[in-house]
Amino acid sequence: MSALSFAASDSMSQETLRGRRALVTGAGTGIGRAIALALARHGAQVCVTDLDAGRAKTAADAIGAAALPLALDVTSADATAEAFAAAHARLGGLDLVCANAGVSTMRRVIDLTEADWDTNMDVNAKGVFLTDREAVRSFLRDGVKGTIVNTASLAGKVGAPLLAHYSASKFAVVGFTQALAREVAAAGIRVNAVCPGFVRTGMQEREVVWEAELRAISPEQVVREYVQQTPLGRLEEPEDVADVVVFLSSDAARFMTGQAVNVTGGVYMT
Repeated sequence: MSALSFAASDSMSQETLRGRRALVTGAGTGIGRAIALALARHGAQVCVTDLDAGRAKTAADAIGAAALPLALDVTSADATAEAFAAAHARLGGLDLVCANAGVSTMRRVIDLTEADWDTNMDVNAKGVFLTDREAVRSFLRDGVKGTIVNTASLAGKVGAPLLAHYSASKFAVVGFTQALAREVAAAGIRVNAVCPGFVRTGMQEREVVWEAELRAISPEQVVREYVQQTPLGRLEEPEDVADVVVFLSSDAARFMTGQAVNVTGGVYMT
């Protein structure tokens, strides 16, 4: 982990989430892994879920013996309910849920397939719906004033060329976050989203190659353009997102709900 991410994490108390019980989807790699580690570092017990059981275990091992790794396909209602039941049994309940699992593919709309559309919508939008639904059911059943943080995207604020289907799925996450936040506020449940920008992850590495091929430029030029579009002048790191998730999950954000918080380095400011 970079010195930058340690410095950012140190800006909040290591006890910020002490005693909280969390479940994170898509936590085997990238942003989700950083979120799981950050929540644990700030005191939460964490259930680490991922479609790939091996990746979930590796991420949980990085946290320690208290972490619970689970395989989870967020597009399945039954699998999601089972994962929540297992997490509830192991942790004794849940206080924080981060619906982070996501996928992307990249094509021009004229070449976009139904499979591309369906996969992005199923994981990015339906997966958030199913995860959030189980979270709210758990909170209401246990009388917990829980917190949900969904991972949307810069592409959920501004339509992204070559990613129209991905943008549509992330716009859906922002809208769902706002609607759910209004629906459950009376129960003391808060629902927010984070909107990352150009984040240095395995997903971005694949997207850079795809974009370079589609635009007939080099991958290096694609990355340079990402940095040029970012006023803070660098690619985003997963820990930049994770620290904002910690904040939104904490009592410091107790009067925030229905927000889609930009974590873009200034690429988008509205």
